[in-house]
Amino acid sequence: MNTREIFFDYIQNLQSTICQALETVDGKSKFIEDTWIRAEGGGGTSRVISNGKIFEKGGVNISSVHGELPQSMRETFGVDGKNFYACGLSLVIHPLNPYVPTVHANWRYFELSDDREKIVDRWFGGGTDLTPYYIFEEDGRHFHNTLKNAMRPFGDDLYHKYKEQCDKYFVNKHRNNEARGIGGVFYDYLRPADETEAEQLLEFQKANGNAFLDAYLPIVQSRKDMPYGDKEVKWQEIRRGRYVEFNLVHDRGTLFGLKTNGRIESILMSMPPRARWEYNYQPEPETKEAELLEYLKPREWAS
Repeated sequence: MNTREIFFDYIQNLQSTICQALETVDGKSKFIEDTWIRAEGGGGTSRVISNGKIFEKGGVNISSVHGELPQSMRETFGVDGKNFYACGLSLVIHPLNPYVPTVHANWRYFELSDDREKIVDRWFGGGTDLTPYYIFEEDGRHFHNTLKNAMRPFGDDLYHKYKEQCDKYFVNKHRNNEARGIGGVFYDYLRPADETEAEQLLEFQKANGNAFLDAYLPIVQSRKDMPYGDKEVKWQEIRRGRYVEFNLVHDRGTLFGLKTNGRIESILMSMPPRARWEYNYQPEPETKEAELLEYLKPREWAS
């Protein structure tokens, strides 16, 4: 098996593992599966959960697509390859309880080839980040330490490097550089120099994918039964509005899908079921809502 086949096989299994674990925690709702075909080449499988006891909406999607890369995207990526292959797993989970954070993760592999189907470029990318509505420092420390421990076998400096990239990427620049959440890790364009390095990067991707449930589920378990009311729901909806803004204005994955005639239901799977925009809304000073805003800037979480 070549790199693309090995990685696609891995994310198929990871999709099932994550969905089964989330269903167990929710205890009410199940993922529905939707397999689709892309006319230009390839397809994927979307799994979506909704109206659960814990998870209001979520999706764990995999895809494997190929075709001709539009000129606009060649210019965006700064590459010369005419044909592309891309596969990956992308997930977004929006819990019902405002005290449980939203989470996003993505692990992907990309190839570019010439007219003779010779690979001229390839890279891995991915990451995981957390978007809380209320701050619990122990949750942030747990999330970041789990990601750091997963990366440590591949290099002591990788967590700090990719945390910094995450802090710079998940930012609403049009909102005075306000972060979407408290970050995590984000990396892209990890290009293997040879097959040995490709194998190492595959293992790196697997380590990050395998760390997801350990990073997120303990936080869900500790917050899912906390009581909340209309005030907390309103704040959750306002912060979800910021989440929508980032995904539609800045996120490269969303823009790539839209510009390559991707499947719109899968692309917009990341949108929350409810969101709110109020003119010049500011939380009351010295409240838990105002406290969150103080944490939406780079800080050290991992020990």
